Amino acid sequence: MKNRILIILCSVCFSFAVAQTTYFPDAKWQVKTAAEMKLNKTLLDSAVSFAMANENKVERDLRIANLKAYAREPNYKMIGPMKERGGPAGVILKNGYIVAQWGAVDRVDMTFSVTKSFLSTTAGLALDDGLIQSVHDSVKNYVWEGSFDGKHNSKITWHHLLNQSSDWSGTLFGLHDWADRPPKEGGIDDWKNRKLNEPGTVYEYNDVRVNLLAYSLLQVWRKPLPVVLKEKIMDPIGASTTWRWYGYENSYVNIDGLMMQSVSGGGHSGGGIFISALDQARFGLLFLRKGKWKNQQLLSEKWVNTAHQSSSANEEYGYMWWINASEKWKNVSPEIYFAAGFGGNYIVIDNANDLVVVTRWMDDSKMGDFMHLVTQSVKK
Repeated sequence: MKNRILIILCSVCFSFAVAQTTYFPDAKWQVKTAAEMKLNKTLLDSAVSFAMANENKVERDLRIANLKAYAREPNYKMIGPMKERGGPAGVILKNGYIVAQWGAVDRVDMTFSVTKSFLSTTAGLALDDGLIQSVHDSVKNYVWEGSFDGKHNSKITWHHLLNQSSDWSGTLFGLHDWADRPPKEGGIDDWKNRKLNEPGTVYEYNDVRVNLLAYSLLQVWRKPLPVVLKEKIMDPIGASTTWRWYGYENSYVNIDGLMMQSVSGGGHSGGGIFISALDQARFGLLFLRKGKWKNQQLLSEKWVNTAHQSSSANEEYGYMWWINASEKWKNVSPEIYFAAGFGGNYIVIDNANDLVVVTRWMDDSKMGDFMHLVTQSVKK
C-alpha cells in the first residue's frame, strides 16, 4: 500500500513538473531571444526579412481584390463586411514564447479562409459536447428543414462537409453552389446541370458549402457560433476583445424565436473572421498543445489529431486544415499543417520543432521558402 501511494505521489509530482515547464502566455506574452531558445539568429532574422520583402500583390483595398479574384462568378457580389488590409505582419513562436514578430501584430485584419479552421473547431467542440454523435452521421438527422432533402443531399455527412467533398447541390443565402469558383469550361447551363459526384469522392473548394456547415452547426448549437468560439476557446486562451466573426446581411435565421446571424467560413463574399496576428498565434498554440491550455483541455486531443488527417478525396486537406503531405512546400516536413486564407494569411503548426508561425499578407508562392528558413533556424 505504501509503495502504491508513493508511486501515485511521484506521478502527480511529475505531471505537475511537466505542466510547470510548458509555457502558456498570460495577458503579456513573454519574448525570448534566438540565443535563449538556441535558434540560429541569422536564419531567423533572414526569415523575418524575407517575409517583409515578399508582400502579397493583392490590393490593399480588399473590395477591389475580391472583385478581381471572383470576376468569373455569375452575379458576384459582396454581402458581408470588408476592410482595407494592412502590410506584412507575423509572429513566430518557439516553445510558446515569441521569438520573432514583424509588422502591426495587433492590427485587426480580414483573414479569409483561415476562418475555416476556426469553423471546423466549433464542429469539434460540438462532438466533444455530444451535440453531434459522430462525424459520419447524416447531417439531415440534425438539420431537417430541407437543406439536406433529396437523393443526393441526404447522403451528406458532417465528415463530407468538413473535408469539402460533399458536392452539396443548392442555394444558400442567395448564393448558388455552382456559381462559386465555377469550372473554366462551359457556361451557366452546364454548371447548373452538372453530374453530381458521390459524397466523399471528389474534393472541391466551395464557400457556399462551407457556409452550409456553419448554418448546420448553428442549428445544432442553437446559439451564434462567435459566442461558442468566444466562450469555449478565445476567452480561455486569453485572446483580445478585438476579433469579430461576421456573416452576410441576409444570413439571419430564426433560432428558437431569436434572429441569429449564420456566419461565413471566409471572406469570399465578405465577412468571416477579422482578427490580429497575436490572437491567431494563441489559437495556433492551442493546436500545438493538442487542445490544452494551461490546466484545461479546451478541445479534445482526439479532435486536434483528426482535424489534420488527410482525407481520401485530397491528401493535402483534412477538416479545414491543410497538410504539407505532398511536400508542396519543398524542404519542409510533410507533417506540418496549417490554416490558409486568401492574400497570404497562414497559421502554421510544426509539432516536431514546437513552432507556431503566423503570417499576414505573404506572397503565397514564397511560403515554402519562408518556412524552410524558419525550420532551419531550429537546427543546431
